Amino acid sequence: MPVAVVYARYSSDLQREASIEDQIRICRERIEREGWEYFCAYTDRAQSGASALRPAYQKLLEDARRGQFEVVVAEALDRLSRDQEDVAGLLKRLRFAGVRLFTLAEGEIGELHVGLKGTMNALFLKDLAQKVHRGLEGRVREGRSGGGLCFGYDLVREYDGRGEPIHGGRRINEIDTAIVRRIFAEFAAGNSPRAIAQRLNVEHIPGPQGRAWGPSTIYGNWRRGTGILNNELYVGKLVWNRQSFMKDPVTGKRQARPNPTEEWVTQDVPELRIIDDALWNEVKTRQRHVRQELTRDNAGIRSERARRPVYLLSNLMKCGICGGGFSKISQDHYGCSNARNRGTCNNLLTIRRDVLEASVLSGLKTHLMTPELAREFAAEYHRELNRLNAARSGLHERHTAELGRIHRQIAAIIDAIKDGFRTPTMKEELLALEARKQELSAETERVPATLPRLHPKLAELYRGRVERLHAELNRPELRAEAAQALRALIEEVRLIPENGRLEIELVGDLAGLLNLAADSKKPATLGRDGLQVTLVAGEGFEPSTFRL
Repeated sequence: MPVAVVYARYSSDLQREASIEDQIRICRERIEREGWEYFCAYTDRAQSGASALRPAYQKLLEDARRGQFEVVVAEALDRLSRDQEDVAGLLKRLRFAGVRLFTLAEGEIGELHVGLKGTMNALFLKDLAQKVHRGLEGRVREGRSGGGLCFGYDLVREYDGRGEPIHGGRRINEIDTAIVRRIFAEFAAGNSPRAIAQRLNVEHIPGPQGRAWGPSTIYGNWRRGTGILNNELYVGKLVWNRQSFMKDPVTGKRQARPNPTEEWVTQDVPELRIIDDALWNEVKTRQRHVRQELTRDNAGIRSERARRPVYLLSNLMKCGICGGGFSKISQDHYGCSNARNRGTCNNLLTIRRDVLEASVLSGLKTHLMTPELAREFAAEYHRELNRLNAARSGLHERHTAELGRIHRQIAAIIDAIKDGFRTPTMKEELLALEARKQELSAETERVPATLPRLHPKLAELYRGRVERLHAELNRPELRAEAAQALRALIEEVRLIPENGRLEIELVGDLAGLLNLAADSKKPATLGRDGLQVTLVAGEGFEPSTFRL
């Protein structure tokens, strides 16, 4: 008896939650009529069918490959996906796994359904997007919001004569309006966005959506019209359709694309004005002055287009108080970003870049691989290595045993056919067994050799590499490669204020250490299953850090 599963999905929080249960119920009725064995249901709630990056959908594909069922049943093909490419890929992957796909609307799905229904679903999505866009444009031209609520305004709930909601209404929030006017006035007076954000946070004034204020929240992006200082709604002008969004076909994430200015929709809404023209123009004048004059370097290139230099420990430094990043606050010093940009941390101590880099190198060279630590290091690694080798050996034995059973089952079906015994399900069963045989054969052939043991002179090799690394970091032609090797050793550099100075703590990575000792350019991983031994450089390898 074939084992069947159900896939159910609804795409919006506005739809009924019971939609999932209704889909499962009617699909189970179909399974019972067919005489199949029901196994389970995979459900994605409030998930769009335009993307395949849905948790339950991905779990269904994974379980299908493992051979946990033979049939998938859904209410309709668009429950599984509305993307034509995804539908074709789904059918291909299910067939490889020996799984049949049925829907209540179309029956068993084949190539014809993929072509026709996939095209129809893709056209439906495009048509729906156009209708939504047209509806939002009409709302904007009426002076209403086209989506989203910016700081300084409240949502107004209105209803028409039939009791239907009228969307997009807004009114001025007097408390937030005072904060907006203050930001404009302070910036026009010469205060930086960073200083303004710090003062607001010190006074515990909540920012947009209740979050802390930051410089980017205030200054934003002048090209895209983001940020408090660039929002034209504050002068009574509603600008919509500045940008459009497209989904990355690989990641499924939306990416903003600027639209031509002729496609922008602008509507006057004088009732929402909270900044007068004089103050607005004063702010715009100062912004232009900052962009065009103060941000040019000696080569005449605007710093907004210049690439920031990447230093040895960039993006690895963390504040030991708030957990935020440490960034350059001057030519030679690092400081806590939250303390200086947001005022949400009290760690105001700084450290010179050359002092920090020299301390880290010295710590790696003289402390991290002492003989005692090296012995513990190797012993822990060997214990983990033995465990992984045993697990991989057991998996290989199970695959080999299953492959033997499948060979016998295929031979039995072929013998039965030779004897003249045939049933309608024999073909499907034989195809499923052949697909599983190919998968297991590939798995057994790819079993890697036993994982290597540590080099007996790992500590000596490590020290020698670190000493050469220190020298190479001072050679411009080798600095990039040397920095990459060093960064492979360090997961995090924590800077903790103690007794008026910053103490340095390192978190090390065993895989990076092996990589450095083996002179390999790729991080060491233990097998294609992605298992990797990662230990913190501390006594007993507990989850603590190593203090320099």
